Amino acid sequence: MDNVTHTLVGLMLSRAGLNRGEKGTPLMLMLAANAPDMDTYPFFTDSLTYLQVHRSYPHSFAFAPLVALVPLLLVKLFTRTRVTGVTLATYGGCLVAVLSHLLLDWTNVYGVRFLLPFDAKWYRLDTTNIIDPVILGLLLASLAMPALIGLVSSEIAGRKSAGPKRGWAWFALVALLVYDAGRWMAHEHAISLIDAHYYKGAPARRISVVPDNLGFRWRGIVEGEGFVYEVPVSLMGDFDPAGGHTDYPAISSPAIDAARTTRTFQVFENFDQLPFWSLLPVDDTVRVELLDLRFGSVRNPRFEAVAFVEPDNRVARAYVTFSGAR
Repeated sequence: MDNVTHTLVGLMLSRAGLNRGEKGTPLMLMLAANAPDMDTYPFFTDSLTYLQVHRSYPHSFAFAPLVALVPLLLVKLFTRTRVTGVTLATYGGCLVAVLSHLLLDWTNVYGVRFLLPFDAKWYRLDTTNIIDPVILGLLLASLAMPALIGLVSSEIAGRKSAGPKRGWAWFALVALLVYDAGRWMAHEHAISLIDAHYYKGAPARRISVVPDNLGFRWRGIVEGEGFVYEVPVSLMGDFDPAGGHTDYPAISSPAIDAARTTRTFQVFENFDQLPFWSLLPVDDTVRVELLDLRFGSVRNPRFEAVAFVEPDNRVARAYVTFSGAR
């Protein structure tokens, strides 16, 4: 999820009762809720390294106890207080905040590698986008309401009141769980609708469903023998299996083999969970594209690796783009 969401979840955890440790615990919990994203450091300098390291070791269960120490030590450093005074409750709260980050990231299409260093498999639920306006709205409302109630109380009673922060924090956390559970059930229903039909005269080999936009709309990705069929799914109306479009990936080519020898494509293939290959002649070269259909579609890609291959199968240029522009 986005870092605003993670920060607000950390604050809600603090207000819900995990701030029983020492002074500075709310700040520690908000930092801890973001701490696994310390692996985003190459984003602005090296996109390939970013794809390799993001949501890796700091996002794994095995390293969570160590990651939880980072915000705790940072706050101690900047407040110049004794590290030996850290309580078990404070550390436990930081650990819970770190785990909340992992679980939120698990719900979206990017996924997370929970089991590193033992297993590099990506785990994802595909139920939410990285930025979910409903979740953000719930958290922001739960942040604002205690202040609003406190303002009204102070005007009426003539004294300041912090408002029912704990109650609204619990509301936010429970509402978040209910919302994510509802998204998961809607996701599974969308898969069942797609799976009830044949495509090109045969059942689907693999079905993926990812969020399209806010609400009950999803994007279904049906992988069949030599084709990919993308179809919209709306749970508010009847499902039309013929309402999508078919695209045919490039199966094999010397140009693809050449592109695969580059670090760019090797890194991107390890990251790509829904791959789609395409070839496009450009002057005297062949443009090789490897798309990740979790992000965008065949006709409107967002994450892709691109290589320009010469007639002698020499790769002239290879790069990764997140822009979505061809």
